[in-house]
Amino acid sequence: MTTLLRHVRSLHSLAPANKDHVSAWRVAIGVAVPSLVLLAAGRPELIGYAVFGALTGMYGRTEPHQLRLRHQGQAALLLLAGVGIGVFLAVQHIHSWALVITEVLFAGAGSLFADKATLKPAGPFFGILALGACASVPAAVPWHAAILIAAGSAAFSIMVGFGGWFRGRTWHRGRRRETPVLRGARRRAAWLHAVRYMAAVGVAGTIGVLSGSGHPHWAMAAAAVPLAGADLPSSVYRGIHRIVGTLLGLVVVAAVLFPWPGSPLQAFPGHQAAVLSCLVIVLQFSTELFMTRHYGLAMVSFTPVILLIGQLAAPADPGVLVTERAVETLVGAAVGILVVALIRRRRPTVP
Repeated sequence: MTTLLRHVRSLHSLAPANKDHVSAWRVAIGVAVPSLVLLAAGRPELIGYAVFGALTGMYGRTEPHQLRLRHQGQAALLLLAGVGIGVFLAVQHIHSWALVITEVLFAGAGSLFADKATLKPAGPFFGILALGACASVPAAVPWHAAILIAAGSAAFSIMVGFGGWFRGRTWHRGRRRETPVLRGARRRAAWLHAVRYMAAVGVAGTIGVLSGSGHPHWAMAAAAVPLAGADLPSSVYRGIHRIVGTLLGLVVVAAVLFPWPGSPLQAFPGHQAAVLSCLVIVLQFSTELFMTRHYGLAMVSFTPVILLIGQLAAPADPGVLVTERAVETLVGAAVGILVVALIRRRRPTVP
């Protein structure tokens, strides 16, 4: 009973603050500048590509500047690969089963890459999300133009993240070299982790397609969330946080998109793109503010970010979006938790 109560308390406990506002401002600036440039240029439908590139700023938040520079550069490759593949699929009008297969392969390769690079946040989640989101909306520009937009946004986020180095200008040594035994153990763990990602994404995507959902990529992204946990309890926590945070975030989406008298879109008719763009910037700030302190609270903000940039790219019925997002998240998170419970991984031990 004591153990159960401890786990329950862990679900709603808020981790101590660690200069989270600094990281949140870095990410918000990285999202705001390219988004506002595209808005001023009259191309709000392209903001999604910029936002996915700007998610580069979420990596290495507490690391020394030179290590952050390396990890953000590696994260940018993962995100740009997701955007590029997703836009290519959209241009070719490839959906359903081909999308599931592509996401499964990308999840496995992305997991190996993220583990080898020791990225934080761990895993290929944001790359998987970028791929599915870009593949699910009509391509507004040729695929190479979309990659350039995302790359420019990523480069700007990296510049913002490295800017503080000029105050101290110190360079830290890299990681210690691993022994062959530990290197081999980590390699085996990375391959098992990749298999788990492929299994979770594949099963969730299959259920999404068979159910007739128009957004199976949401289930695949949600299935990847629990796998970033360090152990079974933390994986379950992340899955539950994903579900609860997403459902609460959908309340925010409904308040913004549904046509009720107090809706922001009703209050500023003719300026819907500007309203949605500003909300994306503000909500991305609050996402990063709570990302390491409470994943569920972060999802309350991040869920509207993804749906609002989708509305900027291809407006859809808000009721359908909210309903399918809720169902796909429940399915995906449950599949992810099940895969974590069935396919255990052993942490490599130092000899």
